[in-house]
Amino acid sequence: MMRLLRSLKADRSGSAAVEMALVLPILLALMLGAVDLGNYFLSEHVVDKAVRDAARYAARLPLAAYDCGAGTMVDPSKVQKLARTGDPAGTQARLAGWTDDTMTSVSVNCDTDSTHVYVNGGIYGDFPNGGEAPTVTVSATVPYNSFFGALGLGKLTANLNATSQAAVIGA
Repeated sequence: MMRLLRSLKADRSGSAAVEMALVLPILLALMLGAVDLGNYFLSEHVVDKAVRDAARYAARLPLAAYDCGAGTMVDPSKVQKLARTGDPAGTQARLAGWTDDTMTSVSVNCDTDSTHVYVNGGIYGDFPNGGEAPTVTVSATVPYNSFFGALGLGKLTANLNATSQAAVIGA
């Protein structure tokens, strides 16, 4: 019996399996963390691009679509839908967490400084609110769906925020 115990104590044939069993959870956590970090950066890029596309789209709408007095667009729904879906008439969201068009806000800022040359002429001379040059700002806040949360390993609560601004040139 003692000889058997000594031979088991000296046997190293299973040491690699034991080491792998000890290291595997840490290795998996690092790999899944890297995948989740990459997914976060991809999602952040999608939101940034969506907001930039929506601001460019809004900047090319007719000047009558803007209300400088209220600091809003007359109807921002197409801009909001374009940010969320990539199409002013689309239905499929770019990201799973982007469930509603109202997660995107559209605001307008008009320059009322009368010393600027473009206020009294140029493309803004016939603007409905007295020749003010509008700038449209599109912002979005979208919840981030983490990879760990999808696996049931805990939920990361983070928001993806993006803002883009464009000078309105009209249609």
